[in-house]
Amino acid sequence: MSPLLELTAVVELPVRRWPPAVGDGLVMDPVAEEAAVAIEFAGVPHVVMLATPTDLEDLAVGFTLSEQLAAGPAEILDVNVTWAEATATRAVHEPVATVQVNLPASRLAEVFRRKRNLSARSGCGLCGVETAEQWARTPQPPSLPWALPVAELQAALAALAEAQVAGRLTGSLHAAGWALPGRGLQFAREDVGRHNALDKVLGAVVRAGKNPADGYLLVTSRGSFELVQKALALGVGLLAAVSAPTAMAVRAADAGGLTLVGFARPPRHVVYTHPARLAGSAA
Repeated sequence: MSPLLELTAVVELPVRRWPPAVGDGLVMDPVAEEAAVAIEFAGVPHVVMLATPTDLEDLAVGFTLSEQLAAGPAEILDVNVTWAEATATRAVHEPVATVQVNLPASRLAEVFRRKRNLSARSGCGLCGVETAEQWARTPQPPSLPWALPVAELQAALAALAEAQVAGRLTGSLHAAGWALPGRGLQFAREDVGRHNALDKVLGAVVRAGKNPADGYLLVTSRGSFELVQKALALGVGLLAAVSAPTAMAVRAADAGGLTLVGFARPPRHVVYTHPARLAGSAA
């Protein structure tokens, strides 16, 4: 297997701009990369998703925990990424990444029971869930003793925008960030899928030996239901989204004890649930 199969977040492709600045308008333009990523447990396929092919170990760890396929980070014994070329009978053979996640044997029975074996688009949230009950998970009640100053939230949002390098180049990637009160943005990850970006940043936090519940989450997308669920699955108490939430997301955040912030674009934001965690919002 050639290392050349590994992909980056951004590639340059020839495009024609109109109106052309010079000549026929042919220029090289940065475009977001996308690849099929398969997550397997004990060699058994669980899910195939389209994702930005970077930080895949973070993605797998975050996905495993936010989907509650493991009880905690200690159950994730190992994560390995391999690349191969897809052999589909078509003109272009795309590279495919396989991420093997090793869990204790005692956990695998539950994972196999929930096995989804699906092909998920990068914009997919609940794709492949087999029954209505599967998405109604019981969250961990957040327990945060602090009230975050608005200035800190705005500074973290500005830092996330600065960290969104591939997104600025291509205009087609989401970003997610994790920040600590009093310390600002600590981790940021990008992906073509908003839920993938969130899983990546949650995985990065956990792999660094930190507890996601100690901080709060920022996303450059809408505040959708599955993002609320993923935040609650790891005990996070505040999620701020650059765009609007959905009504289902607001109801889930309210029931789970999550402070959900939408339209978070300094100097303004809208608090939908549990305003006491954001200093000054309750008043």
